[in-house]
Amino acid sequence: MMQMQQASKPITLCVDDYALHPLIDQAVLQLVGKGRINATSCMSTAPRWATAAQDLKPLRQSGRLAVGLHFNLTESHGGLYHALGLKQVIGQAYAGRWTQAQWQAVWCEQLDAFEAAMGAAPDFIDGHQHVHQLPGVRQALLAEITQRYPADARPWLRSTAPAGRLWLAPKAAIIALLGGWTATRQWQAAGWRCNQGFAGVYGFDAPSPAAYRAQMQGWLAQVGVGSLIMCHPAAEAVAGDAIGQQRPVEFAYLMSDAFTEDLVAASKTLRVHIHQPAH
Repeated sequence: MMQMQQASKPITLCVDDYALHPLIDQAVLQLVGKGRINATSCMSTAPRWATAAQDLKPLRQSGRLAVGLHFNLTESHGGLYHALGLKQVIGQAYAGRWTQAQWQAVWCEQLDAFEAAMGAAPDFIDGHQHVHQLPGVRQALLAEITQRYPADARPWLRSTAPAGRLWLAPKAAIIALLGGWTATRQWQAAGWRCNQGFAGVYGFDAPSPAAYRAQMQGWLAQVGVGSLIMCHPAAEAVAGDAIGQQRPVEFAYLMSDAFTEDLVAASKTLRVHIHQPAH
C-alpha cells in the first residue's frame, strides 16, 4: 500500500463490480497484490459471487482490503428485482412505484448473499450505477441496516457528492443531483459514516492509459481527507460489457509506475496517501 510519511489526506481507491466477471476479479487481486487499491465493492447477485468471495477473505482479514456490497438493480442476475435499464430504474424510483418494504426486501436479499459468502457484514455499501442513492432505495437501505447491524458495527455508505470542484463536471453533477447530495445529507443527519468527497466520474472514454492518467491527476488534485475514488479495471477487455473496452485501459495505468509517480507527486503537494477507512 502506498503510504507517505506525515501524510494527512487519507483516501480510498475502490474497484467496483467485483464478481461481475473473472477478468475484473483478476484485476482486483493483482492490484491488491501490488498495493495499488484498498477497497472493492462486490455484486452479491452475480452467479459466481459465492466462489469469487473466497479470494477476498484473506485480504480482508489481513487489513489490506475493505470489501463492500455493490447493490445491483440493473444487471440481470435474477432475484426479487427484475433488472431494468438505468433510466427505467431511475423512473421507477422517482415515481414511487415500489414501497419501502419492497425495496427493503431487495436489500435484505443482497446483504444475505454477501454475508453468506463472506461470513461477515460488508465494510461499506454502494450501488452499481449509483442506484443505492435513489429515492425510496436510500430510505430502505437505512431501514434495513438499522435493523440488521448494531450501532458499533454498521458499514459506511458511499456518498457521490463530488470532491472539491469536481461538481463542475457535468456527469459528476448529474450523479449528485440524482440523489448524491440529498442522500449524503440524509445519511449524515442520521449519524451514518460516509466518504468525504467522491471522484472517478468520467465518460469511460479515455483512449489510452495516458489519457486515463490525466483524469486521475485531476481527481487527485481535488480529493481531501476521507475521499473515495472509484475505478473499473479488468485484466483484459470484457466482452458484452458496456465499458468492457475501457476496463483494461484503467488497469494498465493502475498497474504502472506512472500511477505510483502520481501518488508520490500528490503526496508532496497535497499530502495524500491511500488508506483504508476504519470499520
